Amino acid sequence: MRVLFVSYPAIGHVFPTVPLAWALRAAGHEVLVASAGDALEVANAGLHVADVSPGFELEPFLQSTVSELMARLRTPGDIDPVDGLTLFAHLNDHLADGIVRTADAFRPDLIVFEQIFVSGLIAAARLGVPAVQHNFGFARGTQLRELTVSMLAETMARHGVDRVPDRVPTIDIAPPSMVEPERDGWSMRPVPYNSGAVLPDWLLEEPKRRRRVGVTLGTATVHINGLGPVQRLAAAAAEVDAEFVLALGEVDTTALGELPSNVRVVGWVPLTALLQTCDAAVHHGGAGTTLAALNAGVPQLVLPDGADRHINAEAVRDRGAGLLGTADDLGAEVLGQLLWDEKMSAVAREVREEIRTMPSPVSLVARLEELAL
Repeated sequence: MRVLFVSYPAIGHVFPTVPLAWALRAAGHEVLVASAGDALEVANAGLHVADVSPGFELEPFLQSTVSELMARLRTPGDIDPVDGLTLFAHLNDHLADGIVRTADAFRPDLIVFEQIFVSGLIAAARLGVPAVQHNFGFARGTQLRELTVSMLAETMARHGVDRVPDRVPTIDIAPPSMVEPERDGWSMRPVPYNSGAVLPDWLLEEPKRRRRVGVTLGTATVHINGLGPVQRLAAAAAEVDAEFVLALGEVDTTALGELPSNVRVVGWVPLTALLQTCDAAVHHGGAGTTLAALNAGVPQLVLPDGADRHINAEAVRDRGAGLLGTADDLGAEVLGQLLWDEKMSAVAREVREEIRTMPSPVSLVARLEELAL
């Protein structure tokens, strides 16, 4: 069986699909990922990747084509859902030609598309092959798919497609106790993937008795919004009896100045490996980061700043597995609550055990094979 994965051109969207792609490859199927920009990083997972738009860079493209829309989406406060849908439709339309071209050449038996990138569904309809939607977090994908498709009539017509299926099997990796079930949903265990790395010695050492907090702002937030939240956290950390590990990626942190002795800056390390050594996490609310913390069974302080991050943060808060806050809330008191609230820690461990009972990616391979027959 030949399976084409189609994803939004960003790491946070393509990485959650890697475990299923691995499972299919391990079962002997041929897998190709079609995307562009930063999502091409998925090649380091050992997967074959087609670049559907060579030279594409997400941020410059959006600033050059929909700058006013981006300004509205990044303004603090409530986001108009129509703006988000307009952005998704704009990107789908721009990359659809390359995705359809890749699908025509690869001739897949099945297309798996990440929930925002419905151009994969259009390519499947064009070829007459089944498609499966792959969600990446807590945002519900069925209505999102339907609304985005409704804005792509011209894109579909350009590729000879007059309609796409109303009902699409949907792989849902969110813990069932934290979301409303998807229509046509197939539950699958979220297996965090953060790329491979040679782990530093300090991460492999036996953890010390002192509690540890992992801090990350994802792959984009710190570049857009700066280090303000990190500066507030570092100031508060001096008053908390714990070690704080700042995993901020390739970011210039000199503006932070001299840090307290219990704050360690490590650049980039695989988040899953770091969180396994932590007692809590502080982060921006990205779906992958939120699920990684739940997988580790640690309470989390979520500081959402746009996109689907408020949805993720509210799911964590409502389940009792962590706190929802803002950068202004970063103080010794809230960090202490994060570390020493036993009820919150117990709920985080409970969700970890729930995740372990969810069907593995391997268990879904047979269902996908049947679908493609």
